[in-house]
Amino acid sequence: MEGKAIKIRVAFCFILVGISLMLAAVVTDYWAVLSPKVEKLNSTCEAAHFGLWRLCTKRIFIQEPNPEGKGCGPLKLPGDHNCSYFKHFTSGENEEIFEVTTQKEYSISAAALAIIGVGFMTMGTICTLLAFNPKRNYLLKPAAMFYTFAGLCIIIAVEVIRQSVKRMVDSEDTVWIEYYYSWSFACACAAFALLFICGVALLLISLPRMPRNPWETCMDAEPEN
Repeated sequence: MEGKAIKIRVAFCFILVGISLMLAAVVTDYWAVLSPKVEKLNSTCEAAHFGLWRLCTKRIFIQEPNPEGKGCGPLKLPGDHNCSYFKHFTSGENEEIFEVTTQKEYSISAAALAIIGVGFMTMGTICTLLAFNPKRNYLLKPAAMFYTFAGLCIIIAVEVIRQSVKRMVDSEDTVWIEYYYSWSFACACAAFALLFICGVALLLISLPRMPRNPWETCMDAEPEN
């Protein structure tokens, strides 16, 4: 039993890392960076980066080519920075490209999936903390399922964002022709890997021990408590 408790704690530690990465991805605005084609130097271009809730633009004065080959930028260059929430989440102003029907649907879908994932993650954490009481270790199984579902929700949100970016770049209604995925996107992918894998591992750990020999029945197996 001591070995099983250690495995549970180790899995939960990795899950806590996944939770932190998922929360960082949900609240930050660096899922993707978009930029227009830079026609000439000593001119101003406008790059954009966005998350689940906001679109941010930055007006950058270009004096030399981007060494990373990603058009306007990099974003660390000085410039006027402006962020606004998507109009479908608030009455504030924002870029019209996200109010196109398909982009609006992508944005709302990704945000909804992320919120559902956070809900699953919260329920899983509550169940896990309660399961540290030996009398409630049966809660480990639903906790594992909640973490697995949370991982699936965030990876589906990642795919929705990826399709949204592709559609925006291919659209004739926008000047953005180059893009790359940034660190919020990477956090979401890493969160999926940790939550899904550790959720499955926690489920396997919480299952009763299988009989050691063909003639050993489940009733003969050692009790969990």
